[in-house]
Amino acid sequence: MRPLPHPHTGEGTAVLGVLLLTVLEMTALATAPRTDQPIVAGALLGAATAAFVVVAAVVHSHRRGQRQARRQLTEAVDETWFTGGALDGFPEDAVRPLLLTPDAPSMNCLYSAWIFATHGHDAAWLEHNLDLPAGVAHLLASAAERERN
Repeated sequence: MRPLPHPHTGEGTAVLGVLLLTVLEMTALATAPRTDQPIVAGALLGAATAAFVVVAAVVHSHRRGQRQARRQLTEAVDETWFTGGALDGFPEDAVRPLLLTPDAPSMNCLYSAWIFATHGHDAAWLEHNLDLPAGVAHLLASAAERERN
């Protein structure tokens, strides 16, 4: 059975964080003496602005890292990877039973994984980047390792 994908809960966590911060700020502002409320409000506004800047910088850095990783991947792949013999040694007999399972990967996905595996990508990489089940990724990676040697 294929594991369920992990939901992307970053947006939900951010909304809950903003709501919690807002409640805490309103509580701090409401409990402050009337003469200190402008100072407390200014401090809270400054803290919120600083938090926004930090979160924006982290998100920007994360997205830039993802773009750079995609660029490196596409620069590493060239037309020499896709020759007539690119699928030589593909373990079709071993893969065939796995294709009968629910949520089985497509043959195109398996062929792509095979080409990446024959060029040195390991099972963890195949599983993570091509969304392959762990068993299929390990099968292809080990067969590609035997083919390379």
